Amino acid sequence: MKKLLIGLVAFLLIAVGGFKIFETMYYGGSTYYTQITTDGQKFYSKDDQGNKYLDYKYELTGYDDKGSAQKLDFNANRERPLRRNAYLKLTYNKNKGVTKWEAVAKSAIPDKALAKINQ
Repeated sequence: MKKLLIGLVAFLLIAVGGFKIFETMYYGGSTYYTQITTDGQKFYSKDDQGNKYLDYKYELTGYDDKGSAQKLDFNANRERPLRRNAYLKLTYNKNKGVTKWEAVAKSAIPDKALAKINQ
């Protein structure tokens, strides 16, 4: 019984550790900040069922909290372009690119990143 319990605990630790590594490699990443300066490139795409939908592609430079730059390509996945001059916080993963983004207030952007955005 003791060996079974130790084996189960070891299995759970390996499974949780593996999931965390997978999550970090494919969905985690570095945080960058940018400002929307264009309407994005409008394009149409199809979902898994073949339904056509409108989307917008953006290619912007983002800055981390130290002011380091990163080119960011992402789709807004919306029926209309993102609001011009809006500030975004993005998660960038070297394997997957931008994995998520969200609008943030100007006051939420680190000073060094904001200084680079405003140049």
